[in-house]
Amino acid sequence: MQAWQVHENGEPSEAMRLAEVPRPTPGDGQVLLKVRAANINFPDVLMCRGHYQVRPPLPFTPGVEICGETEDGRRVIANPALPYGGFAEYAVADAAGLLPAPESLDDAEAAALHIGYQTGWFGLHRRARLEAGETLLVHAAAGGVGSAAVQLGKAAGATVIGVVGGADKAAVARELGCDVVIDRRTEDVVAAVKEATGGRGADVIYDPVGGDAYTQSTKVVAFEGRIVVVGFASGTIPSPGLNHALVKNYSIQGLHWGLYATKNPKLIAHCHEQLTDLAARGVVKPLVSERVPLSDAAAAVQRVADGVTTGRVTILPSPVNGAAA
Repeated sequence: MQAWQVHENGEPSEAMRLAEVPRPTPGDGQVLLKVRAANINFPDVLMCRGHYQVRPPLPFTPGVEICGETEDGRRVIANPALPYGGFAEYAVADAAGLLPAPESLDDAEAAALHIGYQTGWFGLHRRARLEAGETLLVHAAAGGVGSAAVQLGKAAGATVIGVVGGADKAAVARELGCDVVIDRRTEDVVAAVKEATGGRGADVIYDPVGGDAYTQSTKVVAFEGRIVVVGFASGTIPSPGLNHALVKNYSIQGLHWGLYATKNPKLIAHCHEQLTDLAARGVVKPLVSERVPLSDAAAAVQRVADGVTTGRVTILPSPVNGAAA
C-alpha cells in the first residue's frame, strides 16, 4: 500500500515521504481499516516536527483522525493507532474506540466530526458549562477546531464572537454563523469585544491558539467567566498570572480530550451520540474546505502548519471517497 512516512522530524513538506510499504498488521484488540478519508489536524504538524506530547517511533505515518471501512464493510470513525496513522491507504485502530460514521455526512465530513467537535463539545459543555444566552468568544474561529466550536456554541443558544486573521477567514466565520466577527489583523480585539458586549466581556472563551490570544482573553473575560485552554497553535504557551484570575473572578480550564478515552470512555460515546443527532438535524455540519488526493498530503499538511487554511483539509486515498455510504 501507499503511505506517507516521517523518517526525520521537520516541517511536513520536507519530513513526509510517500512510500510503498506493507499493510499494517493489527495487534491484539485492533482492527485493520481501509482509509476512506483522513483529516489533517494540528497535532499531525506537531508530530512531524517532533513537538507533540506523543512522539511515535520513527518512521511513522501521521494522521490521527479518519473515516474508515472495516473488513466487514462498516463505515466508522477512528483514531488510528500510531505509528500506523491515517495518511495511508490502510491503518489500524483499537476496536473498542470505533464509532459509527453518521449516515447524514459524507466520508470527509464524518471524519471531521470527531476530534474537533468532540473537543468543542467537551470544552463548551463538560468543562465550561456554556448556557443559552451567554456570550462565547472563539479564537481562530475559521479553523478546524474553531469552526466546530462556533457551530456548537450557536447550537447551545450562545451569542458567538469569532476572532480570525484576515478578510477571507472573516467571511468564513460569518458563514459559520458568528454573530460578531473580529479581524485581529485590522481591529483591536480587546476594544472590539468590549464594544460588542457593552463592556461586559465574554462568559466563555475558547482558545486553541495561546500566545497573544490568551493575553487578549484575560482582558475581555466577563465576571465569573471561563477561559478554556485547548491548544497552542501560535507556538507560544502562556504563563498566566493567577493573581489576575483572582482579582477578576474567572477560571482557567484545561482540556485534553484524549484523556477521556482512558479516564471515562463512556463520555466519548455519549458525546458522539449528541453530535450525530446534531448532524442529522443539520444543526452542525463540518466545514471541509479542501479534499486532496493522497499524493498531495505533504503539501496539504504544510498549509495547515502555515495557518493559511480554513475548516478541515481532508485527504482522500481513493478518488471515489467522499460520498456518503
